[in-house]
Amino acid sequence: MSDHRQPSQQEPADRAVRRARNTALVCVGVAAGMLGLAFAAVPLYRLFCQVTGFAGTPIAGSAANGEVSDRRMLVRFDANVSSSIPWRIVPEVPVVEVRLGETTTVFYELTNRSDKPVTGIATYNVQPDQMGQYFVKLDCFCFEEQTLEPGETIIAPVVFYIDAALDGERDLKTLGSVTLSYTMFQAKDGKALSSAASANEPAGWKRL
Repeated sequence: MSDHRQPSQQEPADRAVRRARNTALVCVGVAAGMLGLAFAAVPLYRLFCQVTGFAGTPIAGSAANGEVSDRRMLVRFDANVSSSIPWRIVPEVPVVEVRLGETTTVFYELTNRSDKPVTGIATYNVQPDQMGQYFVKLDCFCFEEQTLEPGETIIAPVVFYIDAALDGERDLKTLGSVTLSYTMFQAKDGKALSSAASANEPAGWKRL
C-alpha cells in the first residue's frame, strides 16, 4: 500500500508569512536607505559645490597653481549673522585689489557676544555666481565649526586666489569686482574645541 501524504494546509500559510516578512524587511531597508540619503544630502551637496564652484560656491583648494595674470580685480567682503547665533562677524577690510592667480590673505573678526560658549558655522558664496569656479579658498574659518567662549573674539584668516583661467572666460572679460559673502549660523550639535584642537589652529589665527 503506497503512502500518499496530503500536503499540509499549513505550508501555503507559512509561505505567505515568509513572503510578507521578506517584503516588510525590504521596505524597511529602502526606508532606512532613503533616510540615510536625506541626512547625507546636505554635506554631499556642499562638497559638490566646493569641488565644482556650483551656485557661486568658492572652490576649496590646497595650493595656488602658480599662474599669475596682470589683470586686477576688486574683492569685496560681506558678513551676515543669523538670528540663531549671538555673534558678531566683520571683515577687517571691506575690499582689496588682487591680481588673478595671486594668493591673498584677509582677516575676519568673530566675537561671541553671549555669556555662554557658542559653536557656529558659516555658509558662503561669491557673486556673480559664475565666479564660483574661479574663486579658490586655501584656508578659511568657514571650513569647520568654530566654538567661542563667552565674550571671546578670534581673528581668523581667509586665504584665497582668483584663478588666472578667468582671463579665458569671454562672458566675464569686463568684470571688475567680485563679492565674497558669509552668513554665520549656530551649529546644532557643535562641541567645544579641545585644547589640542586649539593648538592645531592654522598659522594666522589669533584668539583675543
